[in-house]
Amino acid sequence: MLYMENITKVYDTGKVQVQALTDVNFQVDGGEFVAIIGPSGSGKSTLMNLIGCLDTPTSGSYRLDGQDVSTLSDRQLAVVRNWKIGFVFQSFHLLPKLTAQENVELPLVYRGLSREERRTMAMRALTLVGLEDRVRHKPVELSGGQQQRVAIARALAGDPPLLLADEPTGNLDSASGNEILKTLEELNGKGRTIILITHDRHVADSAGRIVRIEDGRMFETEGAR
Repeated sequence: MLYMENITKVYDTGKVQVQALTDVNFQVDGGEFVAIIGPSGSGKSTLMNLIGCLDTPTSGSYRLDGQDVSTLSDRQLAVVRNWKIGFVFQSFHLLPKLTAQENVELPLVYRGLSREERRTMAMRALTLVGLEDRVRHKPVELSGGQQQRVAIARALAGDPPLLLADEPTGNLDSASGNEILKTLEELNGKGRTIILITHDRHVADSAGRIVRIEDGRMFETEGAR
């Protein structure tokens, strides 16, 4: 599913070069649930941006779902993001005037699908996260946990091979956070490949495998559930 080899990322500010990642080697098989854990400044956000095709490495190679994406143009990367990766962020990024269903449909608009196709795919995704009875509700009518589940449904709607979750419980209370982790575990149980970025070991323990990153280097995986 995902294969990174000797990935290095250097940011050049003009006055100084900052090496954010050094010789990272990382592989994720289809159907895995992997957590990447590390403190602030460790390089995990840079790694997430590379995995999510939001940035390109300075050196090294990256293959996603069989495609070499390490040298693609910005436009080509945008296509990869739309078709191959579902993003879930700490902030829900839902549009307040749209219903849950309409929010989930948004990324599908860029695929040129008909309204009926978008509706069918959105309903399928909302059912996957247990919100089939909330499709007409707007964000203000939903709890924090439900809003994040709408965001997960939006990420799943286009059926991407990879779900990338960046601190998905960060804005939630503990009960809602546990609800989201349970949802991710259930999705993984159905075969969904998930990479979870977090600084919290409790959150990381939901994954089947944990990888630690410190000072831009990736360390041996630790056991999880």
